[in-house]
Amino acid sequence: MRIVVTQFISLDGVTQAPGGADEDTEGGFAHGGWSVPYFDEALGATWDRSLREAEAMLFGRRTWEVSAAVWPHQTDDPFADRINGITKYVASRTLTEADLTWANSHLLPADDAVGAVRDLREREGGDLLVQGSASLAAQLADADLVDEYRLMIEPILLGGGKGVFPTSGNARPLELVSVEQAATGVVICSYRRVR
Repeated sequence: MRIVVTQFISLDGVTQAPGGADEDTEGGFAHGGWSVPYFDEALGATWDRSLREAEAMLFGRRTWEVSAAVWPHQTDDPFADRINGITKYVASRTLTEADLTWANSHLLPADDAVGAVRDLREREGGDLLVQGSASLAAQLADADLVDEYRLMIEPILLGGGKGVFPTSGNARPLELVSVEQAATGVVICSYRRVR
């Protein structure tokens, strides 16, 4: 399986709380929902393609909890059936299997989530899609497990917040494989890891 990180990202690299005001206020982040005004058909098509190509999704605890509180109750959303039905892997040190009430959710080993993802990556199949989950995405990149980034770069500076890129100082060359501009000024870029 290929690991594909799909993110709404500000021009200054922030991915924290794109969808709602109270989604993630950690660190005093006060700009929750910043991505919503930029969502249009082009971003919807990118998200739809990512879901169609995914065999499973991979979540960190916080993103899984936010998603599990919303998606099972969506009835008028074109993505709900796919998201609710897909296999979901969750990296968490605090959740238990009993906490995973969202259908098709499976807990990765708390003591070696990155190792478990490495094992998943070795399997045949479609993409393992990471959306949100900034800390987990950065850990996967640091372990050189990310195969592709699909970034929806939005024309806003947020001045700080969580991002998905590691800060360990290791270079990781990427190849631009596609670029598209949305009517809202968002630039949608796909980058693959050069190995």
